[in-house]
Amino acid sequence: MLTVDFDTLGVRPGQRVLDLGCGAGRHAFELYRRGLDVVAFDHDESDLADVAAMFGAMEQAGEVPATGAATTVQGDALDLPFPDESFDHVIASEILEHIPEDDKAMHELVRVLKPGGRVSVTVPNRFPERVCWALSEEYHRVEGGHVRIYQRQQLFGRLRSAGLRPVHHHYAHALHSPYWWLKCAVGVDRDHPLTRSYHRLLVWDMLRAPWLTRSLERALNPVLGKSIVTYLYKPGVTIA
Repeated sequence: MLTVDFDTLGVRPGQRVLDLGCGAGRHAFELYRRGLDVVAFDHDESDLADVAAMFGAMEQAGEVPATGAATTVQGDALDLPFPDESFDHVIASEILEHIPEDDKAMHELVRVLKPGGRVSVTVPNRFPERVCWALSEEYHRVEGGHVRIYQRQQLFGRLRSAGLRPVHHHYAHALHSPYWWLKCAVGVDRDHPLTRSYHRLLVWDMLRAPWLTRSLERALNPVLGKSIVTYLYKPGVTIA
């Protein structure tokens, strides 16, 4: 399940992209499949080991164009181990809401971005996230959990202060919001028939992508979208 629209971001084969806080690697895999030079970065070594294994499997299966390259790097988002202006693009999907010093992470991702480069930052959307917080303390008050809820203009203001300029935004994953509301209502870690059934529906939808649910989600995204997806650029010479 992808949150970032790569066509809107403007990625092209051969460009170098940092997937900051890559997690299980969902965006990194698609970037690699599109022939980009991907650096999957995360603090969790076990996640990175799984991502590296998948990179290897993709290469062996012949799924990667000649322009593609991929590596994993473990580290701290507040102190990225890369020189200034190292990347054509940076993706930071569902990571900033976990970081108490998010302003430092924003400045770091801008530091490693080339002038003219683009960034996509995604965070939980305010309304669905507030419902989750209201229903469950367990949802966010855990180690590594969500430490804040962003309002769109606040997020843009923080990213502007870090040196970026907004280009576009949209909302995504409206059908996932009720799933998380159910989980929060019955217990985030509780195995419950309602959440099991809804999860099967979401998996079916991701695998089959039927017209009805895709159209329904597009219609609901502006109101119920679980994530807000932003696209920004670093002022400077446009990347060729």
